[in-house]
Amino acid sequence: MTDLFPERLETDRLVLERLCRENVDIIDWYRLCSHREAIEEETKYLTWDPHATPKATLDFVTDCEEAWEDDSRGTYVVRPKSGEDGAGEFAGNTGLTIDWEKQTGTLGIWLRKRFWGRGYSGERAAALVELAFDRLDLELVSVTHEAGNEKSRRAIEKYVERFGGQHDILIRNAGTRPDGTTYDSHRYSITREQW
Repeated sequence: MTDLFPERLETDRLVLERLCRENVDIIDWYRLCSHREAIEEETKYLTWDPHATPKATLDFVTDCEEAWEDDSRGTYVVRPKSGEDGAGEFAGNTGLTIDWEKQTGTLGIWLRKRFWGRGYSGERAAALVELAFDRLDLELVSVTHEAGNEKSRRAIEKYVERFGGQHDILIRNAGTRPDGTTYDSHRYSITREQW
C-alpha cells in the first residue's frame, strides 16, 4: 500500500478519511448517493448522476481505491468533527487528482445539501492545498466549477483569493454531463509561489 496520500487529514471542524471499503459501508454510501431528497440539486453541476444501484456505488469506491493505489487521486470522506451539527455523519467526499507530468493537483468536492453554507469547502481545500504543496511537492493546484454554479463560484473565489490564486479562464465545452450535453467551466489556480 502506498503512503503518498495520508489516510486521514484533520481541520478545525472536519475529519477527512480515505474513501475505501474499510471506511464506508457500501449500502450506506449508496443511500447517500442515490435517489433521495435533494440529490438532484446536489449533483446538478457534478459529472455524475445519482447512483442507480449499490453496484454503481461499489464501482465508484473501487475506482477511488485503485486511483489511490496508483497515486493518481486521493479521495476522502468528509465528516464534521464532534461539536459540529451532524458530527460523524458523511457530509460528502472530496479529492485531489494529480497530473504528475504537469505537476498539478485538481480539487473536487461533493457535499450533501444539509452541509452547505458552513464554509466546509474552503476548510477542506486548505487541507488539500497544503497536501499538494507541502507533501506532494506540486507546482500548481487548480479547481473548476461549471458556469452558472453560483454557490461553487462564491466558495471557490473566497478560498482561492485567500491562498493568493486567481481566476484563469472560462473554458468553453469543458466537459460532458452524463446525459451527453456539454458545459462550460471556469478555472482557477494557485501556484506554490502564490500560496
